[in-house]
Amino acid sequence: MAEATGVTPAGAAEAAEAAIESFNRIQTKDMTMTTIHDTIDSTVKSNDVVLFMKGNAQMPMCGFSGRSVQILQHLGVSFKDVNVLDSDEMRQGIKDYTNWPTVPQLYVKGEFIGGADIMMEMFQSGELKQLMTEKGVTA
Repeated sequence: MAEATGVTPAGAAEAAEAAIESFNRIQTKDMTMTTIHDTIDSTVKSNDVVLFMKGNAQMPMCGFSGRSVQILQHLGVSFKDVNVLDSDEMRQGIKDYTNWPTVPQLYVKGEFIGGADIMMEMFQSGELKQLMTEKGVTA
């Protein structure tokens, strides 16, 4: 049979090893994404206000993240910042968690509020301050 397929027994063994390695990488990636999902879920549920962003509150790494930090600081709200640039898994994981394609992402009392544009609109209209007050998140 090896002659019919052109695969030698040694080649078959190498192919099998490659298939096992590929399977293990996929399985590890799935486990990592599950772990990231659990980490995100725990972070969102255990903090009143969470901002998943590029960089951190002291050093935002994009304009949208910087604007989001400024809004929350202006409101006087304490928040947990999570740098999605720390890992590819976190960067993709937060997008998968909410099915929202962009970062930053704001969560208040476990509820996804939106990204930078939504935060800005809510801030300008007074809705974001009202939401924080209604949720019991104040300065």
